[in-house]
Amino acid sequence: MQLSLLDIFNQMGNFAKGICFVLFVMSIWSLSVAIKKWWDLRSAQVETRKFAPEFSQFLEEDNLAEAVTLADKYKKSHVARVLGGALTEIRPLIQDGSVTVGDINSAERAVEREMLMTITDLKRGLGILATVGATAPFVGLLGTTMGIVNSFAAMAASGSGGLASISSGVSEALITTAFGLIVAIPAVWLFNYFQIKIDNLTAEMTYTSKEMIDYMIKNVTGTGEFGRSRFTREFNTTATAGNSPISQ
Repeated sequence: MQLSLLDIFNQMGNFAKGICFVLFVMSIWSLSVAIKKWWDLRSAQVETRKFAPEFSQFLEEDNLAEAVTLADKYKKSHVARVLGGALTEIRPLIQDGSVTVGDINSAERAVEREMLMTITDLKRGLGILATVGATAPFVGLLGTTMGIVNSFAAMAASGSGGLASISSGVSEALITTAFGLIVAIPAVWLFNYFQIKIDNLTAEMTYTSKEMIDYMIKNVTGTGEFGRSRFTREFNTTATAGNSPISQ
């Protein structure tokens, strides 16, 4: 007689059912975190595509007030958070023309602080995916161990070593093992995917912050022009997906 998964589940002991319930909760938890993380990163990329070219244009025009206002508008953009927060601190110095090398160093530290907080926010939730990916197989293995124990207990109770006396426990053990792997594998994939995405966003924040420091150096030296145009080109909203670093 062939049993369905539901039939096997109904024949499981309470401990095995508890293991399956724990794995189910871990699965829902990790998938919920992954969906929210995907949406947050997508929103950050979409807003950055809109923010970066406009911000670059305002800096080229020395329109700091509009640049800061624009950064406040795009609150989900990781680049806007870093540049806007740092520019707010040094805007009075730039406007009165009193920028010094020390002020530029202060601005760099402000950028680093903003980047640190932004990266921390971007990584929030990844620990859950890592924990689920690392522990779900062991939770399933715990159910496997108890399933084997139940099989030997059934064998001892029946006084027979036939397959019928241990088949229920073996099925129970294999199902919990498989369930643990089903929960763990997507969690590990998603963790690695988001880790790479966040590394790319970190590179974008680093690159654009260097562009802003170049802008300040121009104000100190009074020579050269801001906008080697790469800032605008790299984040041009009309660029093709293959040419935009955000689409990587």
